Amino acid sequence: MCGIVGVITLKEDARKQEAVLKRMQSVLSRRGPDQEGIFLDENCIMAHKRLAVIDVLNGIQPMQCKYKDETYTIVYNGELYNTSELRRQLENKGMSFNTTCDTEVILKSYAYWGEDCVSHLNGIFSFAVWEHNKKRLFIARDRIGVKPLFYAEIPDGFVFASEIKALLEHPDVPHEIDKKGISELLLMGPGRTPGYGVFRTIREVKRAYAGYYDKGKLELKEYWKLKAAPHTENFAQTAEHTRYLVKDAVQRQLVSDVPIGTFLSGGLDSSLLSSLANENMKKNGEVLHTFSVDYRDNDQYFQKSHFQPTSDPEYIRCMVDYLGCEHHWTVLDTPELAPALLKAMEARDLPGMADVDSSLLLFCGEIKNNVTVALSGECADEIFGGYPWYRDPKIRMTDGFPWAQSTAYRIQFLRDDIAEVLDGADYVYNAYKETIERADKLPEDSPLEKRMREMMLLNLDWFMQTLLDRKDRMSMYNSLEVRVPFCDYRIASYLYNVPWEFKDYNGYEKGLLREAMKSYLPDKVLWRKKSPYPKTHNPNYLSAVTKMLEDMLKEPKVPLLQLVKREKLEELMYGKESIQWYGQLMTKPQTIAYFVQLNAWLLKYDIKIVL
Repeated sequence: MCGIVGVITLKEDARKQEAVLKRMQSVLSRRGPDQEGIFLDENCIMAHKRLAVIDVLNGIQPMQCKYKDETYTIVYNGELYNTSELRRQLENKGMSFNTTCDTEVILKSYAYWGEDCVSHLNGIFSFAVWEHNKKRLFIARDRIGVKPLFYAEIPDGFVFASEIKALLEHPDVPHEIDKKGISELLLMGPGRTPGYGVFRTIREVKRAYAGYYDKGKLELKEYWKLKAAPHTENFAQTAEHTRYLVKDAVQRQLVSDVPIGTFLSGGLDSSLLSSLANENMKKNGEVLHTFSVDYRDNDQYFQKSHFQPTSDPEYIRCMVDYLGCEHHWTVLDTPELAPALLKAMEARDLPGMADVDSSLLLFCGEIKNNVTVALSGECADEIFGGYPWYRDPKIRMTDGFPWAQSTAYRIQFLRDDIAEVLDGADYVYNAYKETIERADKLPEDSPLEKRMREMMLLNLDWFMQTLLDRKDRMSMYNSLEVRVPFCDYRIASYLYNVPWEFKDYNGYEKGLLREAMKSYLPDKVLWRKKSPYPKTHNPNYLSAVTKMLEDMLKEPKVPLLQLVKREKLEELMYGKESIQWYGQLMTKPQTIAYFVQLNAWLLKYDIKIVL
């Protein structure tokens, strides 16, 4: 994976901004510590930071090619999983290649197919291509939204980057938030409206969008979406089809010229990926490295709940014995977990999922000591319907985001003058309503199937994006590439049309996936009830984050108090109530931690509030 940045100018010579470009490039060093390069042209300058994974010697960027009467230069972040097929296809059309890296395949795909190249790509990516003669920029992001791409339209130009922090290095990108930004932070956060970058002028290319910045105008179009179609296969055929798609996605994503491993939580998804990876690696005489995280004294303080009925370690040990892999444990403790909140905020450039973020950041640092690439089980729940809000009829039919039924509670924190101008409840509900109205449906769909299509799109556009943001930023902060096989768009397209009775086979969450892959896991893990990413249950963590917020509130400058009421923060810290801020992942300790991150974020980026 990599970091990309670029500046387009309409009037002045872009090369005059080389120093600005290099500052933007340098803040992305963690995304790509291995190599770097810059491209300078009269109206376009671009830079790249590379984490070398495929064709380490020859994949240096920016990369350039000539085709017919045009010259193309690309900067690219991602991995392409159908590289060999596309190369053969393009070779048959007369294209020649100088490397084995996927960058050249994407570049020449664009040279040959133009904007339609994205329909040929299977991978996770964000990239930009400058056409020298036409003087226009093409930008694109992958279908699921695994790799980020932010941008801002500036006076007489355009800037783009893999992360917000790089855009903020440009003098024409103001460090400001307005009413919408406040709504995102305090009513949606850590989620984020698709396409919005929280800062007043910063936007994000939406997943599955691509287009041109040409002559001062940006036009982006959706090139892929989930489409409703009749499902004609019986259950046995569906299970076989699912098995093929999952196995093929994993096999494609094991391609690497550097060491590779897997996350292993002991849950269905990571265990399944580890088993499939293990099978492939054994054929090549290789030993799979697996990685797990736990927390000091969690066995003592763990409390079972509807969302987290069992703890992970015994299932992890079961899988390690089953696979015969080389396993690595990471055990985190409060003294490192709480301070890492600030690093996690810097990695995300926004307040995030509190200790769920910071623990992953620390965990990825440990993984990076052993491998450069890791496979993770993210997004199976969103696609196969594993969450309680898919399966509980009452939660499922709730009119609103099922994981964020906390709008009224959140509004209580807002200062009165802020709350008056936000229309908070409408802001959240309208975002929900707009999403479900875009869900493609068939006239013959039952009310249940219609709702399940809505739920899948809600998850794909919102909850899943929050998790993918987290995975990308926390891993790339440690120069670790994480791949997510369940995010293969072919799986999402297929599962969108699989009826709920198949997905819920035998009354199990992700019953279809379990049945399809039952020969790859021991029964103890195969039929384990879903359990989410582990978090600390140690009461010391609540004490630590409370102390952090207390200390912040004693400072002479507390930017957080421009937005929220001090008395509500004190009530949060010292009261007994623990309300979910963002699903079960964020209750009282994580909500306190979120405000710690928010205050630190406002300070770090010296943010001005513009109402």
